[in-house]
Amino acid sequence: MKVENFQGVKNQFLIWDENGNCFFQSYQSIIAKNDVNGKIFLDEKFWDYSKTMGKYRNLFLGENKKQTENKIKEGIYRLVNLN
Repeated sequence: MKVENFQGVKNQFLIWDENGNCFFQSYQSIIAKNDVNGKIFLDEKFWDYSKTMGKYRNLFLGENKKQTENKIKEGIYRLVNLN
């Protein structure tokens, strides 16, 4: 497992597991997972928990909240329990 601060910000992390999946963690909560096949999974409870976390989620995904919401509605992103 490899862990590093995301954007150099305290309490925001990128984590890679032994399979190559990348996770975005804010404080103690996993927010998003980008699996080795490029599929995105968002935590059903925490994906939109706060404005600050949302700022870093948007950076991780490379899009804004509206784009993320549309991808959830279209089934491109799945809401799952990551915690």
